[in-house]
Amino acid sequence: MKKSERKIPKNKEEAIAEAKRFLKNAKEILSKAEIEYGRIYKDPKITREAAGIAYLAALMAIDGYLLSMGVPPNKLPTSIEEYMGAVKKIPRNGKLMANLITAYQNLHILAYYRGGVGVQMIKEGIKSVEEIIRILEK
Repeated sequence: MKKSERKIPKNKEEAIAEAKRFLKNAKEILSKAEIEYGRIYKDPKITREAAGIAYLAALMAIDGYLLSMGVPPNKLPTSIEEYMGAVKKIPRNGKLMANLITAYQNLHILAYYRGGVGVQMIKEGIKSVEEIIRILEK
């Protein structure tokens, strides 16, 4: 597999299992991060890694749901805009969309890309990923 290729899960169960594995891994990485002043993580490298992995867990869970709805693997979303478009089509998607936006902003943009280290910001993003997995696992 080329470095740029992503591993596509075969089905919803595999995608959810992988999403849970990624989220567990992100939490383990984050648990090693020292917190200063009760508010910020001391090492942005650790928080970037954990945030990136947790965000990918959310996308995997969405991929799993889409596969279970008959979306072919080669038609799965490849950008946040496509993921948001797909979520908009899921019945009763308001809570799911709110969690995706929070995971995207807090984990992907603020923590991963910009090196944000706010403990509450990152914890809120991780809670959103947990909720996405919970909603889509049903």
